[in-house]
Amino acid sequence: MVDIKFVKENLEIVKENIKKRNVKADAEKVIELYNKKNSLQLQLDGIRNKKNENAQKMKGKLPEDERNKLIEEGKDIKNQIASLEEEQKKLEEEYLSEYIKLPNLTHPTTPIGDTDKDSTELKKVGNPRQFNFKPKDHTVLANDLDIVDFEAGASVAGQKFYYLKNEGCLLELALVQFAMRLLVEKGFTPYMTPDMAKSSILEGIGFAPRGNETNIYSIENSDLCLIATAEITIGGMFLNKVLEEKNLPLKMAGFSHCFRTEAGAAGQATRGLYRVHQFSKVEMFVICKPEDSDKILEDLRSIEEEIYTKLGIPYRVLDIASGDLGNPAYKKYDLEAWMPGRGEYGEITSTSNCTDFQSRRLNIKFKDSEGKNKFVHMLNGTAIAVPRVIISILENFQREDGSVEIPEVLVPYIGSKEITRKGK
Repeated sequence: MVDIKFVKENLEIVKENIKKRNVKADAEKVIELYNKKNSLQLQLDGIRNKKNENAQKMKGKLPEDERNKLIEEGKDIKNQIASLEEEQKKLEEEYLSEYIKLPNLTHPTTPIGDTDKDSTELKKVGNPRQFNFKPKDHTVLANDLDIVDFEAGASVAGQKFYYLKNEGCLLELALVQFAMRLLVEKGFTPYMTPDMAKSSILEGIGFAPRGNETNIYSIENSDLCLIATAEITIGGMFLNKVLEEKNLPLKMAGFSHCFRTEAGAAGQATRGLYRVHQFSKVEMFVICKPEDSDKILEDLRSIEEEIYTKLGIPYRVLDIASGDLGNPAYKKYDLEAWMPGRGEYGEITSTSNCTDFQSRRLNIKFKDSEGKNKFVHMLNGTAIAVPRVIISILENFQREDGSVEIPEVLVPYIGSKEITRKGK
């Protein structure tokens, strides 16, 4: 969340930022509710002082009529406090519901616009392959090679679930191993995280765990949700913690399964493995001092580029437009891989600098050299989102005979240089 003091002192800037981000939020209402909340608190404090004064007077030796009068006053004060506390609770809930709608501020260099078409292409790396045969899309290749079973997934769990099998299974494990080892070499601490988290943790990271617009699966009769990314569970580890400045930045690589309802996702572009309800992902997560976050965002993007350059997959880099950022992100880059089956680029990674937006919600601070507690900055970035990388490998490295070449960096993990049709 945005610092409420900043909102009060820079209301027009905040209102303009809401407009840039194309979100439904009302900064003026937030300030109005904040002022009401503070005014009510002063009123409550005054009445509680009266309660204390009343109690002090009752301690002395008093005539019966005066004592009875104080008893009645005490009852009246008690009722007033109860009424105001109820009002305070409702006002606090209304204030927080409006306050959390405010998006993070936006980096000055972020392109302004409402859709992905307004994002700026920064560069392209690698040339899309020119096939001398008609390339197949990944669903046909996966079926022919017997490495993904969409029918069994739909039969057991429903549409947009799937089974990886044979080299498809080995390919997932290879991608995870490849990414984890590369990140460990770069100083990241590897984690395998829980696949569930409390609603409050999701809210702290910036997800809506429940409601009409949620993309999250909730666990019935509990406060738990299935996570959409390891960003949730890694960030949540530091809830209410004060970190030492000397230990920053903290760099973590989290492997988890990810679950998303993908409500409304349909059409040719989202078929097969591109948009599914469950997938595996290796996520980078960094906690740092505020002055370091801009540089670390560029470092995370550089790591993502290194991964896909080593895999040999053509990609482009996008500076994401303001209206497509999502509330927590201050600045965000996407990598999109060339996917011959789609005939266009498709997103495979994103990396975001969320500044102190998440740390304010989760109350994560560091103690600086002067002994002052300050909110940390938090960043995240995709290393490997397995299904989309499998799409990219199958479609970019396919051969005319239906086999698929394995990227050289993955061969040691899989033990072969190609995936061939069974029986050949």
